[in-house]
Amino acid sequence: MAVSLRRPWLRTLGEDPRFYQSSVLAGLVGYGVLWLDFAVSVPQLVTILGTALLTQAVGQWVWHMSPYDPRSALISALSLCLLLRTNALRLTVLATILSLGSKFVLRWRHKHLFNPTNFGLVATMLLSDQVWVSPGQWGSGVTLAFLLACCGGMVVYRASRSDVTLAFLAILIGLRWGRAWWLGDPWSIPLHQVQNGALVLFAFFMISDPRTTPDSRLGRLVFAGLVALGGWYGQLTWYRSDALLWSLAVCTLTVPLLNWLWPGPPYAWPGR
Repeated sequence: MAVSLRRPWLRTLGEDPRFYQSSVLAGLVGYGVLWLDFAVSVPQLVTILGTALLTQAVGQWVWHMSPYDPRSALISALSLCLLLRTNALRLTVLATILSLGSKFVLRWRHKHLFNPTNFGLVATMLLSDQVWVSPGQWGSGVTLAFLLACCGGMVVYRASRSDVTLAFLAILIGLRWGRAWWLGDPWSIPLHQVQNGALVLFAFFMISDPRTTPDSRLGRLVFAGLVALGGWYGQLTWYRSDALLWSLAVCTLTVPLLNWLWPGPPYAWPGR
């Protein structure tokens, strides 16, 4: 079955949170490349975007899904542009294919199991030591973090997943402040840790993915706690700056169990 070229999704742009999310992410990519000198070249950006849209088209054709819908693919591609760092263009292609391909292959009860960007990054880092994520690229400026939080807040509110974001941030910040209090560290240490654009980006644009979070509010709160605890522990134990990505990848496997324990209405994008 050929992928239809009809575009009914154009009629739902104003009510679909993916439109706002892709707009914010595109703005962040432009800001990062033009003002923050991100270590990503124009060929890499073009490769990621082109590979993502092509993989989405092939996946929909193979799995007989129509009409062609590029919205989620564009979000995943822009997220990879912000996070993925490698000097090998072939690994850029691999990470993008793994990200978009996971939506079609790794599924549970009619929806994909992993956040596509998270899966692509973790899987490629497992396969090669030439791929990394650089959380420090955003800097720790309060202004930038506040800007990202405001933009992200708009997105998660429209996606009805602000609860998981706020719970995650509250638990992670509580853990960091609690450890500083226990050890007698100055408050400037946990304050510096949360003034991080990469953390805000993760909280508002990755863990809040409505298609891969639990269906019930209680399930989402438990899920947020597991991810925060896993990331906090990983950073302390293994000193990994990307511990939150690994924690999300592992904790996502608990979503079917959380949905079974606390069932709720599944999320559906507008127009579905």
